[in-house]
Amino acid sequence: MEGLEVMSDNTIRLSRSVIGEEEKKAVLDVLDRQYLGMGQDVLYFEQELATYFAREAVCVNTGTAALHLALQALGVGPGDEVLVQSLTYVASFQAISATGARPVPCDIDPDTITLNVDDAKKRITEHTRVVMPVHYASSVGPLDEIYEFAQDNDLRVVEDAAQAFGTYYNDKKVGSFGDIACFSFDGIKNITSGEGGAVVTDDKEVLQRVKDARLLGVEKDTEKRYSGDRSWDFDVSMQGWRYHMSNVMAAIGIEQFKKFPIFAEKRKELLKRYQSNLANINSIELLKQDANQIVPHIFVIKLKNYDRNTLRKMLEDVGIPTGIHYKPNHKLSYYDTGVELPCTDTVAKEILTLPLHPELQISDVDHICEMLKQCLGI
Repeated sequence: MEGLEVMSDNTIRLSRSVIGEEEKKAVLDVLDRQYLGMGQDVLYFEQELATYFAREAVCVNTGTAALHLALQALGVGPGDEVLVQSLTYVASFQAISATGARPVPCDIDPDTITLNVDDAKKRITEHTRVVMPVHYASSVGPLDEIYEFAQDNDLRVVEDAAQAFGTYYNDKKVGSFGDIACFSFDGIKNITSGEGGAVVTDDKEVLQRVKDARLLGVEKDTEKRYSGDRSWDFDVSMQGWRYHMSNVMAAIGIEQFKKFPIFAEKRKELLKRYQSNLANINSIELLKQDANQIVPHIFVIKLKNYDRNTLRKMLEDVGIPTGIHYKPNHKLSYYDTGVELPCTDTVAKEILTLPLHPELQISDVDHICEMLKQCLGI
């Protein structure tokens, strides 16, 4: 493109897994021990997470599985409804519909792209069982207001905290308080176990149900696995799934968790640089995010009065990848009920995700912002 400098090595990536020799060695150690399934490594990872959150954590194979099992453990099923914002990854909706319940799409707060509680209040019915706030781009939204709404209407709260590992709300770690929080450890999250997720709560009954359900419903099989044994004479009293985490996955997660303080500071540093570089630009609106409270998984801007597809192509031509997080679920065929969500529909056409991961350098952010400004004619 005329007037724009193209990156010669084309190294900037939108997101990436950040792993090193420590993770490789940990996986090889598991392979050498020849116990690849769920065992002591998973137990140790859960213990580390429990110490971090000051409450028990149960690890599973994906963040979606964490949401699914948390809902099932609450007894959510056919005929029930779950309130959830439409602008989220489809995993949130799939986890709900996997129980047989109906996800009820709600509108968003445009400043944070989190659940609009006033809109959710309009959509509650006698069938509503759960409200699922999604911590979009690591922003938590009005959790106090959400919990007050849930308490007033006898609802449970399952936080989709897939993007919010390490984030704080009112100086408390997300997951260390509240009802139930579900995290994701997929390849590009704030920490990864390759794939993986966790359910965190103080509800002992929910925890036990999740433990059993992740192992095909085999009762008390978790304890056997952690001692290197198997259940041979057992009972199953509910629908279960093969959702358990493996030792290979946990070994990666353990090493990633050790590095998390470094990852977190780098992500915060990058967010602050983006915010500084892109402040007070008429054609760009930043989300309301406190870089001292959140550990950003992705960096999202909103474009004002500029064609997004044109801009994405211009940036791609100079070696800068972008993404769109996400297409609203009420616009997907499987979940389209004809509901109108005006704020969601507007914001969904404006959002653009710029590169962010711990191997991105401050100089990369400066370059990205400079190219972005040039593309916008600034």
